[in-house]
Amino acid sequence: MSAPDEEGGEASFFSHLIELRERLLKALVAVGIVLLALLPFANKLYGVLAEPLLRNLPAGGQLVAIEVASPFFTPLKLAFFTALVVAMPAVLYQLWAFVAPGLYRHEKRLAMPILASSVFLFYLGCAFAYFLVLPTVFAFLAKITPQGVAMMTDISKYLDFVLVIFFAFGLCFEVPVAVVILVALGWVTPKQLVEARGYVIVGAFVVAAVLTPPDVVSQILLAVPMCVLYEVGVVAARTITKRTPPNSVTS
Repeated sequence: MSAPDEEGGEASFFSHLIELRERLLKALVAVGIVLLALLPFANKLYGVLAEPLLRNLPAGGQLVAIEVASPFFTPLKLAFFTALVVAMPAVLYQLWAFVAPGLYRHEKRLAMPILASSVFLFYLGCAFAYFLVLPTVFAFLAKITPQGVAMMTDISKYLDFVLVIFFAFGLCFEVPVAVVILVALGWVTPKQLVEARGYVIVGAFVVAAVLTPPDVVSQILLAVPMCVLYEVGVVAARTITKRTPPNSVTS
């Protein structure tokens, strides 16, 4: 390679690094702006988050703060994660703006729906966990609490538990996106996905058993939607393979 080519390659590499830095800074600014807007409402946010538990606590049950600084840091931590989730479309847009120039036209047509669907499905998974799973789980735990034991949960431990549930359901609701990507890359075919349905159902219940609390109801509430979303992914993958020419799926 000649010296001018090497200099051009280095200049291109550094220009990409500079652009990546700018995109990351813009993403951080978006998260920071949302965080600043949420900070005055951090305690109210925590009150909303604690509602599924407080609604199912027996008489006299309440949340407690074991650590001295947890009443301050726990709502702040919640505000940060909320800002990250709310600003996720802006973060993904910066990622898209960075990689889009290097994609083919058919890849761009596929990538945009995938990004939008992934964000929507993650939000849907979190909403499903908040409105259905958490009340069900806490109602079950309140019923099995031994007599004479006061159910009082630490606010920090509660936040960690809920964040894990949100992440688990948000991630598992990405099943259709994962299925479409696998088919788009040419790693599997819709026919193979249909043939593997039985293994997927078993795997969904195994994953649900690992990620959810040790009760049958919450495991079913995660496994069944995963199986349904898998079927949705298969249908979407079939649609893509019909509309996309074979040589452009993997190119």
